[in-house]
Amino acid sequence: MFSRFFIENEIIDYGKLCGVKNFTPGYSGNISARYKKGMLITTSGSSNGYLERENIVYTDFDGNSLEKGKKPSSEKFLHIEIYKKRPEFNYIIHVHAPYLSSFAAAGKDLMEPVLAENVFYFGGIPLAAYALPSTMKLVENTAAYFDNYDAVLMENHGFIVGAKTIEDAYLKLELAESYAQIVLNTTALGGAKILTNEEAEEILKLR
Repeated sequence: MFSRFFIENEIIDYGKLCGVKNFTPGYSGNISARYKKGMLITTSGSSNGYLERENIVYTDFDGNSLEKGKKPSSEKFLHIEIYKKRPEFNYIIHVHAPYLSSFAAAGKDLMEPVLAENVFYFGGIPLAAYALPSTMKLVENTAAYFDNYDAVLMENHGFIVGAKTIEDAYLKLELAESYAQIVLNTTALGGAKILTNEEAEEILKLR
């Protein structure tokens, strides 16, 4: 297991990169990493793009802060439930990236096979039904999709992705945001050409 110092550096570095890319405007979003018997997660009210060490807190898998004076993100239970479902995940990134959030706000998923790369890496990006942020209903609605998918849109909210490494989680975020932009752009060109089921299956066999 990596040291806390190393993991915090990863969270800070990729949080700043998310900020530079405008994937996490203002106070939106949160990032976590599996650590010992719990997780390191960004604190409530922090900004992913401007993180410092004091903005990261060690939290157990019951959602309790293990550091006095530090309050974990209000979405902590969503991260916890995803980690429980997916033991191979070590990192989770939740953001309100503009193009992905546009689909979430419109109540539209990204399940149609449009680009080969996205079929390969995601299979599809489903849409979890809306629930009030920070509630257990939100956890239930969203985490259920992680049985079969690595990334999920959250209706009227944002996007969340998990992976073994933080680099993989970030690159999948970058890929998904670009995908959402491309799908949106194709509407001005009459709509995207959808791959057939057979073509999509051929891509999935390459995994």
